[in-house]
Amino acid sequence: MRMPYRSAVVVASLALLVVSACGGANDESDLYPLSVGEHTFYVEIAETPDERARGLMHRDSLPDDHGMLFVFDRDQQLSFWMKDTSIPLSIAYIARDGTIREIYDMEPFSLEPVRSTRSVRYALEVNHGAFEQAGIDIGDRVDISEF
Repeated sequence: MRMPYRSAVVVASLALLVVSACGGANDESDLYPLSVGEHTFYVEIAETPDERARGLMHRDSLPDDHGMLFVFDRDQQLSFWMKDTSIPLSIAYIARDGTIREIYDMEPFSLEPVRSTRSVRYALEVNHGAFEQAGIDIGDRVDISEF
């Protein structure tokens, strides 16, 4: 049985809408190179309240050397949790000048807040252990000149 033309258009439109709503996670054009010392991560930028709230939730994986940079308009103490996030992550809290102030590991699905102890402007989430594997530590600088 053939689907009527209008029904086919509606189904195709809905499919495109779903793909668009889920996009960004794998679209290489939405990634920005972010240098941390000698290492480069390819990050998505979360700068609106909705983007920051969604973060890396509802994803099955995160490619190596990829991550998400959370950008805030003012310095403040930040707090993140892992609600609806199945990927084990590490987070770096970064000062306005790009200096990494704190690094923490975060457990999938944990509702326990991971708070910065200092006021910072940015947070960078990457795969669990990626900072350590790249030799990145507290005090290292992130090139945040574009943000």
